[in-house]
Amino acid sequence: MPEVTRRTLLAFTAVASVVEPTFAEGEGASPELRALIGAHEATYVGLHRVVHQAGSSSHERKTADRIEQESLLAICSYPAISRGDRRAKADYLLTIEARGELDLEEHMQAILHSMKH
Repeated sequence: MPEVTRRTLLAFTAVASVVEPTFAEGEGASPELRALIGAHEATYVGLHRVVHQAGSSSHERKTADRIEQESLLAICSYPAISRGDRRAKADYLLTIEARGELDLEEHMQAILHSMKH
């Protein structure tokens, strides 16, 4: 399972500060989870931009995919302790799953490990 490093999380948080997290607003989610969700929303948009960009290289697409997967794994592994965090995390992951994108073994492993904390 890819590790989300502090550097990666800080990069995602920087992106999240530019792209307002919309999904977890009003759900009582913590700032940390809202930042992770905002980062994933931004990396998801970035992935689609690169994939659909004329002339994008295979390396660019793989890099964008890896960054998006790491940001999704950060949400999966987030230890949602408060009721607001649990609800926001579950709602967001259910939305991702409905799109058929919560499909890696690492996703389920990260979710289950996060429940142990």
